[in-house]
Amino acid sequence: MSTRDWYAEGLRFQCQGSGQCCVSHGEYGFVYVTLQDRRNMARERGMATREFTREFCRKEDGVFRLIDGADQACVFLKDRRCSIYKARPTQCRTWPFWPETMSAKAWKKDVATFCPGVGKGRLWTKAEIDEQVAEQKQWEKALTRGR
Repeated sequence: MSTRDWYAEGLRFQCQGSGQCCVSHGEYGFVYVTLQDRRNMARERGMATREFTREFCRKEDGVFRLIDGADQACVFLKDRRCSIYKARPTQCRTWPFWPETMSAKAWKKDVATFCPGVGKGRLWTKAEIDEQVAEQKQWEKALTRGR
């Protein structure tokens, strides 16, 4: 089995609501958002996108990110729960199936030891995981284009 096939049988994952992924931890410290992410979150909060962006986002190096809340956690983390879960940004929605975490070594080091949802819940098929990874890659492209 090649290193690219390590999850050929799928992976079990279900969010446990720990809030771990919402708290700054090293290189994954910010939640970056595209225009579509901001539109979705603004709609969820009953705000105009421009107003949402002004209140909850900062632009750094041409890329928008959410501002930090208390203790370097996401500003939308309330009582260890996402207060905009239905409209959470792509970066959050595709976790833990990010391109950089989908090697066996990275999964074990950066995901399984950190996230209590690994090994629990439903079995995600390889096709579903690959779809999440592809969505994350498209999001990264859109982010760098400023959309």
